[in-house]
Amino acid sequence: MSFESLNLHPLILKAINDAGYTSPTPIQEQAIPELLTGHDVMASAQTGTGKTAAFMLPALHRLASPSQARSRGPRVLVLTPTRELALQVSEATAKYGKYLPRAKVVSILGGMPYPLQNKLLSQMVDILVATPGRLVDHIQRGRIDFSRLEMLVLDEADRMLDMGFIEDVERIVSATPATRQTLLFSATLDSAMDNVAARLLNSPKRIQVATSKARLSNIEQRLHYVDDISHKNQLLDHLLQDIALKQAIVFTATKRDADTIADSLSAQGHAAAALHGDMSQRDRNRTLIKLRQGGIRVLVATDVAARGIDVAGITHVINFDLPKFAEDYVHRIGRTGRAGASGIAVSFASSKDGIHLKKIERFTGQRIASHIVPGLEPRVKPRPGGGAQPRSTPSVAHKRSRTWSSDVPPPRSNAYRSEGDWKAGQSRSPAGNRDTWGNTASNARTARASSGGNGRRDSFGNTAGSSAYFRGK
Repeated sequence: MSFESLNLHPLILKAINDAGYTSPTPIQEQAIPELLTGHDVMASAQTGTGKTAAFMLPALHRLASPSQARSRGPRVLVLTPTRELALQVSEATAKYGKYLPRAKVVSILGGMPYPLQNKLLSQMVDILVATPGRLVDHIQRGRIDFSRLEMLVLDEADRMLDMGFIEDVERIVSATPATRQTLLFSATLDSAMDNVAARLLNSPKRIQVATSKARLSNIEQRLHYVDDISHKNQLLDHLLQDIALKQAIVFTATKRDADTIADSLSAQGHAAAALHGDMSQRDRNRTLIKLRQGGIRVLVATDVAARGIDVAGITHVINFDLPKFAEDYVHRIGRTGRAGASGIAVSFASSKDGIHLKKIERFTGQRIASHIVPGLEPRVKPRPGGGAQPRSTPSVAHKRSRTWSSDVPPPRSNAYRSEGDWKAGQSRSPAGNRDTWGNTASNARTARASSGGNGRRDSFGNTAGSSAYFRGK
């Protein structure tokens, strides 16, 4: 099928041709005809499948005909969960609608100054792309007129539900005309999405395309088992030395770790930067522009970036920390392998990540092969079912089955070299037990006292005292 067969406006087809698109993707092929006929649609479409064009091309087709309503308000409203995704949608819209006389796009996002947004909303707007929280603020202040709204798009509705935006979304929907056409795009169409659709959509057409397994076929997935934070840092350094790595995104669990790792990599000579929700919109935009221009080789980010970065040069995605949800794993690694290119996704997993790994593999329908770097072998042994456990850790069944009487000593651990060592160990006080870092409790107290800190290690294995020392430098 060609785009010409979809009966889109000639000026839109011209812009599509300029962008180098020759044939529609599966989601575009199925969704565009339904949307052009005016049906509400709920569709399962992942990042990288062309879903933005799937809803924006029919929206622009509407704008090719003048509105009958007299208003400055938008004719199309697109809600996104993150600022990055909103900017991506805005850029794509400007590209597809560049030849249309009526296709002015305005983005209303958190982190932008209100006076500028007030000025933009006071002018004629054709397409409004917004995040829910900031849009609710403007609705409550009476700054937006939805009287001529014809189409509402909920992009990545599952993410908005996960982030707690659904009440804001429903408040926004209640302010729009009942005659609108509503589109819902989600990574999955589960019961939660069915409930949302039942409240917000009118007899929607249901579209479900590629499975997770098919989507990830062009991305090589690798797994490295890790012992601790120091082991992670060594593996990361090894990966970044690969000349095949052109650009990479390193995902962390916290904003603090993103800053710490980015600063450390920059100090080592890498062209690295952080991206997370605590940054101002101006700084986030500047970072993304620099990434697209090739000025940043390693972007260290939280999941806020997983739903909006579309950079063709990203060859690797590294999960420094595994995500909490399997769906986020798919969105993270979808930052590589864009537009049919191949990519590599590397994940670090500790002995505590077995459950997360199983959920990811169940969701994607693919098993992630474990890899070992010579010289950086883990001290833990992978379990057949995913995850890892220390070699000396007894099974739960064994723990429950063993019984010791008061006059029969427990079996000697293989960790003791001799009978004498074992007896000496049994006479130790509880303070002699080793902690996570291999220190005895008494040693740990000594370390805390000598360091002047709490003895805890930061993201790079330094104690609080040593961290303070380096900061003082």
